[in-house]
Amino acid sequence: MRPLLPATAVGNLMTTVLLILHLFVTLALIGVVLIQRSEGGGLGIGSSQGMGSFMSGRGTANLLTRATAILAAVFFALSLSLALMSKGTGVRRSVLDGPAPSDTSLPALPAPAPGAPKVPTN
Repeated sequence: MRPLLPATAVGNLMTTVLLILHLFVTLALIGVVLIQRSEGGGLGIGSSQGMGSFMSGRGTANLLTRATAILAAVFFALSLSLALMSKGTGVRRSVLDGPAPSDTSLPALPAPAPGAPKVPTN
């Protein structure tokens, strides 16, 4: 039985899915970090002052700290897996292996006018 997709297509599809998941985890991590209350107050939206009796300040801090740690671990794992998956896809080339740059790509200098000084005098 033949596979439905070649191995490179499956690898590209998996990389795309992991990259999209990585984007969502990154956005969630940014959001959770911004919601946390800093020492100076910051964007501490989740405090009990403005939310009534929904959650205590201590419970919110524990929840946000735990969510930050989990999202950071997932972010780290996704970053490593994406790096390992794309490790062998690039073709290694040296700058020295390429052709030498041609002189025709540079514009030609205009010819000096007869009788003009060779060095500009200001």
